[in-house]
Amino acid sequence: MNNIFSGPVTVFHEFLLPEKAIPVGYVALIDAYLLPAPFPRLKMAIGLKHSIVKRLGWHLLTPRHQPEETLKGHLEFALKYEGIDLCVLKKLFEVVDKQTIETIIQETSTGSYSRRIWFLYEWLMGTLLDIPDAKKGNYVLVVNPKHQISIEGENSKRHRVVNNLPGTPDFCPLIRKTEELEEFLMKNFKLKALQVISDIPKDVIARAAAFLLLKDSKASFSIENETPSHDRIQRWGNALREAGKSPLTKEELIRLQQIVIGSRGFVKIGFREEGGFIGEHDRETGTPIVEHISAKYEDIDSLISGLLAYEKKVSQEIDPVVAAAVIAFGFVIIHPFSDGNGRIHRYLIHHILAEHGYNPPGMIFPISSAMLLRIEEYASILKDYSHSILPFIRWEPTEDHNVRVLNSTVDYYRYFDATSYAVFLYHCVQQTIEHDLPEETRFLVNYDRFRGSVQDSVEMPDSTVFLLYSFFSQNEGKLSKRARENEFLQLTEAEIEHFEDVYDKLFHVATNE
Repeated sequence: MNNIFSGPVTVFHEFLLPEKAIPVGYVALIDAYLLPAPFPRLKMAIGLKHSIVKRLGWHLLTPRHQPEETLKGHLEFALKYEGIDLCVLKKLFEVVDKQTIETIIQETSTGSYSRRIWFLYEWLMGTLLDIPDAKKGNYVLVVNPKHQISIEGENSKRHRVVNNLPGTPDFCPLIRKTEELEEFLMKNFKLKALQVISDIPKDVIARAAAFLLLKDSKASFSIENETPSHDRIQRWGNALREAGKSPLTKEELIRLQQIVIGSRGFVKIGFREEGGFIGEHDRETGTPIVEHISAKYEDIDSLISGLLAYEKKVSQEIDPVVAAAVIAFGFVIIHPFSDGNGRIHRYLIHHILAEHGYNPPGMIFPISSAMLLRIEEYASILKDYSHSILPFIRWEPTEDHNVRVLNSTVDYYRYFDATSYAVFLYHCVQQTIEHDLPEETRFLVNYDRFRGSVQDSVEMPDSTVFLLYSFFSQNEGKLSKRARENEFLQLTEAEIEHFEDVYDKLFHVATNE
């Protein structure tokens, strides 16, 4: 490997280091071989001091961790300390000749890192190296489960490794086990969701479920800046009720798109047969102003096949929230349809969670509502990866103001770091379980008490009780002078004071708890 560093640096490409250090591992490989791959989210370097530093997106180890300034040295360092970055490895294997890789492996053919490199080369490249099958050596895991999410896996006798990668060569995003994610994985949110409603009457649960379904359906359209008709919201809500009941297939995804789009004739139903992008158009020329380039339409079939294979492979092996994050965000990165991708992306979260019984019976998780509350963070994590791969995608505008991709890009949609998506989704699940579900059920229980108290004192239809509640909620628990003189002229001052007191005890106390 060409060593382009004369010594430690404080700035590497556009990245500022926390102190002088020597970039190593994947960042060194990307730099030395000019690989068309995004830099890892957490970049590694060797500091000059005998202390470990984690700051500014860098992880600095001590001088004793310095790898050999060779391809093998940096490869083994990356596998040992950084885990597996399939995109970087694929791009590296494409530019390094087979004989070089064979030499690296044969130097220590029984070594655990050599066998992992050997397996990963053949798995990623779909071609065999000129090396005989391994005859000895203990089986080693391809993915270190302490560093990244993996499955139980199966033995590869040729390499004497356990292939515990969660996906296939067609689609295999990976997730790092960060401290924050580890904390989420330790919490049993599924049990907490059931506990939230354990003491709630069934009729209240049914009403809460109906409200949350409507709320989530509206939120999903709001995220897309759409104000749909009641009919479209209703149809989408009906689809969400069925989430988790039918297996995911390509036909099912197209059916969902049909529900999202409806009978509008401007959008072709089915997978794209042209380029796609997210962004705007120049108002004068119509030239695309690109935020995200969708996968090439020629790659959609293999990518969706890979995504569906991933879903089946991990369904019983990894945490449902993690699986939902990979599948749903993987889908929206691919962007296989001309329209409807965003809502189907969120439907997939509902599907995975419902399939694993994550939501209370009869309820759907109002995930879109939680996402809408965190809309800036949601947009940020979507843009973050899109912007990281844009420099490696060559494209030109088409006559109809679309984009035509000119180079091979499929690996950017197959292999990416999905850690931030999993953490974000866990925050949304936490919001739902710790706030949305209990607050909605608590409101309904208290509203029933409020209505009962009012109707025990005065003959009043349900609609008028709700109007009274609305006036209280809009005026800090007090009935306005206008309401006293119009809608509720028949109430006595004592009755009004009593109802205000009931409202205050039920809703102001509940709000402050």
